[in-house]
Amino acid sequence: MNGMGHNNGPTMESGRAWRKHVWTKARADLLPRLPIEILRTRVARARELGLDYKTYASVRASTGRDVVGFLFSTNALRVLKTLSVPPSHAAKLAAMQNCSRIAVVQPPLSAEAIARANARLIDGATAAPLFTANWPETRGAIRQAVQLTKSPADAVLLIGDTAVEREWSHAGRLAGYLEAEQFFGKVAVNEL
Repeated sequence: MNGMGHNNGPTMESGRAWRKHVWTKARADLLPRLPIEILRTRVARARELGLDYKTYASVRASTGRDVVGFLFSTNALRVLKTLSVPPSHAAKLAAMQNCSRIAVVQPPLSAEAIARANARLIDGATAAPLFTANWPETRGAIRQAVQLTKSPADAVLLIGDTAVEREWSHAGRLAGYLEAEQFFGKVAVNEL
């Protein structure tokens, strides 16, 4: 029994090394170990989605679902001056398999124009929440985008480029948010 003034720190009694060993082993036994076949399947799935395994595994662990859809802001897609996605981004989008790819289009760009110009790269486009939108309006706009993926919100990952876009992921209760640079890599200046 610890008395007054005791800081509940580790005991200084002998046998500390053995107790630490036993505790470490018990903790390791509690952690799940995936069979190698499942691990290989998940690594292949991460590759299909264009994600590194660490990112894919953390999203999957936090939601309990596979990632089956992506929302891309027009900032993340780098369709700022032209309606077309730059070649480096286009290659990454084209390589993605077995998932939905939806553009969330900010004004003054038109969702229809972006969808038409990038029809082979994205599955659809919808209007982004306005800068002046309140939380319910933002949530509504993101839910509308999620409906285009035909997936539950917590199976959809948002790829964005600003703090405002990060908030969209919270408002829509999405699987997560990933910075465009982490997903696409650095963009060459001549591609902007």
